[in-house]
Amino acid sequence: MDSTTDGFARRDFLKVAGGGLAAALGASLTPAASAADGPGGHELPKLPYDYAALEPYYDEATVRLHHDVHHAGYVTGLNAAEKKLAAALEAKDFSDAKSICKALAFHGSGHILHSILWTNMKPGGGGDPDGDLAYAINKQFGTIAGFRDLLAAAATAVEGSGWGILAHRAMDNALVVLQAEKHENLTQWGVTPLLALDVWEHAYYLKYQNKRKDWVQAFLEHLVNWDDVAGRLRASRGRA
Repeated sequence: MDSTTDGFARRDFLKVAGGGLAAALGASLTPAASAADGPGGHELPKLPYDYAALEPYYDEATVRLHHDVHHAGYVTGLNAAEKKLAAALEAKDFSDAKSICKALAFHGSGHILHSILWTNMKPGGGGDPDGDLAYAINKQFGTIAGFRDLLAAAATAVEGSGWGILAHRAMDNALVVLQAEKHENLTQWGVTPLLALDVWEHAYYLKYQNKRKDWVQAFLEHLVNWDDVAGRLRASRGRA
């Protein structure tokens, strides 16, 4: 262990970790979701609407299962990983570093993307974005229709479980459409997710069964909260 690592105090690590999570979550981070006060302090965020508010495009049973069970599981996993990390730092025993880092990536990314997902949707959503977001999409992808088709194709074609994501890349102030396998694979370093479309089977199977394309279409046409996406873009640009 070098002197830098040995001197990296537990409180300094937790401050950095909490700040990184805050930047990724952006507008959806609440004080209860921050781990700045200690390891394993993350909590499941409340939904910004009733369980049945997204009917008929997103059914109440799926929303309950998705939020209360699946998202909650990622919060539990992230808290457990952070507690293991804190214990490893305290003991200066890093023999389990590989599995801890893997759990932090998987469960942490799952928590972040689900926290974005809930605010990315609203009753009566969908349609087209406007204002600065529409301008940025048209500049990057040619047309809003072209962007929507690209995101739909990317999300539908994810291998196995994952996400279709619109992200802001601060390096060149660009928008990018990405696939994520599981929660953490195939990203670009330095991007901020603005729109997260969940295509894990648990996100849609009760209503749409194996028709992922139908779920993707319903999300884009009837559920997207473009005001939330636009707010995330403004926040990301402000941090650049």
